[in-house]
Amino acid sequence: MSLTGLRGHGCSPAHFSRLSRRGFLQVGMLAGTALTLPQLLARRAAAELKDYQNFKGTAESIIHIFMPGGMAHQESFDPKPYAPIEYRGEMGRVQTNVAGVEFGDTLPRTASIADRLCVIRSMTHGEAAHERGTHNMFTGYRPSPALQFPSIGSVISHEFGSRNSLPPYVCVPGMPSEFAGSGYLSSAFAPFSLGSDPADGGFKVLDLDLPSGVDDSRSATRRSALDAVNAHFLKKEQSDNITAMNSFYESAYSLISSPEARQAFDISKEPDALRDEYGRNTAGQRMLLARRLVEAGVRLVNLTYGGWDMHDSIVAGFRNQMPAFDQAFHRLLTDLEQRGMLDKTLVMVSSEFGRTPKINGTGGRDHWPKVFSVVLAGGGIKKGVVYGSSNATASEPEENPIGVEDLFTTVYHCLGIVADKELMAPGDRPIEICDGGKVRTDMLA
Repeated sequence: MSLTGLRGHGCSPAHFSRLSRRGFLQVGMLAGTALTLPQLLARRAAAELKDYQNFKGTAESIIHIFMPGGMAHQESFDPKPYAPIEYRGEMGRVQTNVAGVEFGDTLPRTASIADRLCVIRSMTHGEAAHERGTHNMFTGYRPSPALQFPSIGSVISHEFGSRNSLPPYVCVPGMPSEFAGSGYLSSAFAPFSLGSDPADGGFKVLDLDLPSGVDDSRSATRRSALDAVNAHFLKKEQSDNITAMNSFYESAYSLISSPEARQAFDISKEPDALRDEYGRNTAGQRMLLARRLVEAGVRLVNLTYGGWDMHDSIVAGFRNQMPAFDQAFHRLLTDLEQRGMLDKTLVMVSSEFGRTPKINGTGGRDHWPKVFSVVLAGGGIKKGVVYGSSNATASEPEENPIGVEDLFTTVYHCLGIVADKELMAPGDRPIEICDGGKVRTDMLA
């Protein structure tokens, strides 16, 4: 295999053209051997290529359910029934089907499938602002003023490309933040956004159909003309904008010219009874469409649900929003399982941070990044476990704290991506996909 063919195997030529920082430290140890530096590089490249070829992930797709605003861990996946009332809050709890594990009382259906989940109760980082916390939970990096990091969806798009003529990375209903974008990677790896909500009546994906009066034959003629124009401009100037736009046009043509690809976005093809079981609301229809998209070949679907920035009236907020999530999430996991997809689809529920240990004066909780909860299921993740714990007042991790670097390194591992592989940032700077993390093997099945 040539170096130019490595990208589809989770590698890029640039990765093998330079040593990582750790690799340079190893050169000195070989100074007493007969190897020249080019020979050392060649041997290293061959060894790493073999590792990448042999490294197979357990997950083929990801559904990332993001709960924007900072969902309270105390009212959801980490209740504290024995804490004083000002810490535990007024909501009750429900016993799950895993002995000794309880969830908040607005999650009864999810509690009945806790034996499929890995609930991380010791997630932690130091960013209490929404934008910075969101950056962490989409990129695996803490924010930097010097560099915009790519989201996990864009990294997956870069590493694996499209499958079955579908965009590799889709946001439902749209990109929730600039940090869900391609960062320092080419904008060709940005997400495909629907442009409308699948819960809306008459839902239709923006620009997915041919324009009125243009049939397949006429579309093919237009494409030939476009190819000629693109070729002319690419000879004149090489830039990310031109290359990215060419990539976008290719992807768009693949979508509108493939009946199978167009149908993947057509949620009306699902039986009415199943749509009812998911729930005829934003949570239900977004999760149903996410399942439909990964089944068709999309590699990562990011969907958002609700608004969890509950500085006031947190009980009312949870009772208003969580039941729809509970219904849809339960149906999503059982649907994936019934279709034989759960073991190959990693489902992640996250938020940018948690909420303060104490209820405030207006019956809500404020921002709190020191500890919060993330839920994983499927895709090679261990089932029916609680990973880590918070202390008695849910104010900080008590056991097995896990930062964003370890979370993302573990998720990338499930996908078959080695997280310390280097990608090229502007200025020919090698940047690791995820810096400093380790695979939490005790979270894996």
